[in-house]
Amino acid sequence: MAFYFIDFVGPGFQQQTSTATTTTIAPPIVTYSPDDRIEPIKGFQKAMVKSMTAANAIPHFGYCDEIELNELVELRQKLKSLPSTGGVKFTYMPVFIKAASMALQQFPILNSLVDQNCENITYKGSHNIAVAMDSPLGLIVPNIKNVQNLTVLQVAQELNRLMEASASGKLSTQDLTEPTFSLSNIGAIGGTYAKPVLLPPTVAIGALGQIQALPRFDSEDEIYKSYVMQVSWAADHRVIDGATMARFSNLWKSYLQTPSSMILNMK
Repeated sequence: MAFYFIDFVGPGFQQQTSTATTTTIAPPIVTYSPDDRIEPIKGFQKAMVKSMTAANAIPHFGYCDEIELNELVELRQKLKSLPSTGGVKFTYMPVFIKAASMALQQFPILNSLVDQNCENITYKGSHNIAVAMDSPLGLIVPNIKNVQNLTVLQVAQELNRLMEASASGKLSTQDLTEPTFSLSNIGAIGGTYAKPVLLPPTVAIGALGQIQALPRFDSEDEIYKSYVMQVSWAADHRVIDGATMARFSNLWKSYLQTPSSMILNMK
């Protein structure tokens, strides 16, 4: 199962400095017809054609792992009912995003951009983490800006804002530009492993599977109930090696499996 991402700024990717604008998008009307028909590819679909043509010219490699989230599941149950959340819908995704940002600080090459001819790497100081979302026009990938400077609660607030704007077709240009790293929560739809496709000119992306209650064995060979999530990473093999991706994933995984370590290392 592959997830595809739209390159809203093209393979050449330039930072946007113009004032953000908001456009309201009307949901498309889809009706069934028993007759064949031909439709032109345009709009967001045409942007996807351009993006995927560029993305699939990049040599990808994949790395998969599974994570036990028992401590995080318990922690979320406590946090989501606290009045300090201010009514913000608190899911696991903000924690996944913040943990990725913390791990990126140790592996900055994964938060970099490459130019069209792969002659230069730009290490980005801002962690603008893109998250794939459904919209009236299909898949859209807005990003949360400067995650490295946000608390988990602030990430949750911004994620909720982007989800509401995506559902109503009111995402701004600023919301959709300048991503530096991507995560896709395929588990929200259903599924475990995936084969994510890069969002050029970024060099790494992760797809998160659904959290499942599964039997596992402890050190005494006793069966216990464990909350398990699979993650599938893809990276640009021209500039990223497998060992770097694996070490990044292990650090990100350690934060999620032991949230106390994440708290201790959070700035």
